Amino acid sequence: MTYLTTSPLWIAGLLFLGLGTLGAMLGTVLVRRRFPLELLRANNEVAGFKFATVGVLYAVLLAFAVLVVWEKLNDGESNVALEAGAAATIFRLADSMDAEAGAELHAAIAAYLEAAITEDWPAMERGGESPAAIAALGAVYAALLRHEPDDLRGAAILEEGLSQLDLLTQARRARVGLALGTVPGVVWGVLLVGAFVTIGFTFFFGTANLRAQALMTGGLAFLMFSGLLIVIAIDRPFAGTVKLGPEPLVEVLRDFGGESEARP
Repeated sequence: MTYLTTSPLWIAGLLFLGLGTLGAMLGTVLVRRRFPLELLRANNEVAGFKFATVGVLYAVLLAFAVLVVWEKLNDGESNVALEAGAAATIFRLADSMDAEAGAELHAAIAAYLEAAITEDWPAMERGGESPAAIAALGAVYAALLRHEPDDLRGAAILEEGLSQLDLLTQARRARVGLALGTVPGVVWGVLLVGAFVTIGFTFFFGTANLRAQALMTGGLAFLMFSGLLIVIAIDRPFAGTVKLGPEPLVEVLRDFGGESEARP
């Protein structure tokens, strides 16, 4: 599913909402032509109970998948905001150091934000991370650790700087991890197979009005595939049409280190 989660949303929408719904309606018509109405009507009572069980099980699974990816999307947004807040604090702490150490730390954190915006985000769209951003983060650590405070105030600034840099590192690691996607392949398989099984159950019911039955089946398929489309759209928070951007980092870089010219 990597292709669909990273492609424009209209492709998945056409595949699932368009072709999927149309296929469900055509399946109803084809089964009716193969089996007489009287034979299908005999399935209504017994198959109805089974269909209710299958439908509830699939609805629970689909709802769980939607909630999980939505939660991860919110987590990704929180991690980016936390990373931006920590970077802003480090900029302020750099202004409290002596001129040489402060200028070095200021330049290092600005270079890291630039690398994160221009290198990390495109890499995360491919499910990876940027070596340039990793190197830039290491340079921030090096610049901060080279600072040798000569009083309690300087020691407190160094301690707080290391604490904020640790928060920044953890937030970055969390967003890089989310870039790989939330839903495992086996869950995708169960979701897709479950959708086709649930829709396939409706083919073997019989109503006198074939058009009405086809429309009901199409409506059910449209609703189920809409849920799958939500999962596809936000499974990878930093790729595809619905994705999180580096705007919080851009704002921090603009306010404290100059505006980024290159954005993904």
